[in-house]
Amino acid sequence: MEYINLGKTELKISRIGLGAWQFGGDAWGGPYEYGVAKEVIAKAIELGINFIDTAAVYGRGRSEEFVGRAIKELGGIRDHVVIATKIPGDWHRYDDVLKAARRSRERLGVDVIDLLQLHWPACWHNVPICETMRAMERLVDDGVIRYIGVSNYPLQLLEAARSCLKKNDIVSSQNRYNLIERDVEKELLPYLQREGITLIAWSPLAKGAVTGKYSPENRPRGGDLRENEPVFYPDNLKEISTKLTPVIKELASKYGKTPAQIALNWLIMHGNVVPIPGAKNAAQVVENAGAAGWRLSEEDFRRLDEVSRSLVITYVTW
Repeated sequence: MEYINLGKTELKISRIGLGAWQFGGDAWGGPYEYGVAKEVIAKAIELGINFIDTAAVYGRGRSEEFVGRAIKELGGIRDHVVIATKIPGDWHRYDDVLKAARRSRERLGVDVIDLLQLHWPACWHNVPICETMRAMERLVDDGVIRYIGVSNYPLQLLEAARSCLKKNDIVSSQNRYNLIERDVEKELLPYLQREGITLIAWSPLAKGAVTGKYSPENRPRGGDLRENEPVFYPDNLKEISTKLTPVIKELASKYGKTPAQIALNWLIMHGNVVPIPGAKNAAQVVENAGAAGWRLSEEDFRRLDEVSRSLVITYVTW
């Protein structure tokens, strides 16, 4: 496994992380057993993946509980694992931030949360950003968290949040980023690269859309959250399956890799980008980890870049 500094800190995180949304069991088409979560985390640690990202809203704390319990039961690994979690935008008042962070710490069963992220801005409650950031700095001062991050913040709000901080800085920004959805490149990614802030890429496989598993005739069903995701609507899947999928599959054959590994490798070639794919089982962790330790050629990188830019994706689905 390869490692990279988290922002400008000395904390090393794996180039491929582990997203823990699926552990919540409330979004991916059915319940998720703790035993499977423990196997997934154990395999990730075995393969050198030391960065685990969860959130308070994943199963209303269930994912955090699973992550914390597994780390405790696996024994002796806490010092080797970087735990990131998130506070939803509904809880960004000063007192709520403090309360939420402490509850997350209790569910995780740790002395300190390595990275606490603001899951999305306080869009509906009009909480001033500086009020929220004062609470985040208080958490650092109190030893509840080590570092501050944001998630799903546009550039302008990220800059505003940074301007509120007195003694600390934001070390990471978690945003949707994959070969299909690349809006982050328009202004945010260049800023993050210039400022030395890590981009944590959520949905790095576009929830599986980049792998070629789905087509207009084979869409997610049965309560899966992807049923109503715009990327999985027929017109968008037609764009993906006719333009992008053939190139990814061709490169997978050329490099002896899977389509998912090709897509993840393309992301980590951007320098400061750390993808956090989820995994429903240990085999998927092995596949995800296999995206590191090698690189696409510059020619193949540019080829993927060009074909992905040619996609016409719409979010207007009715």
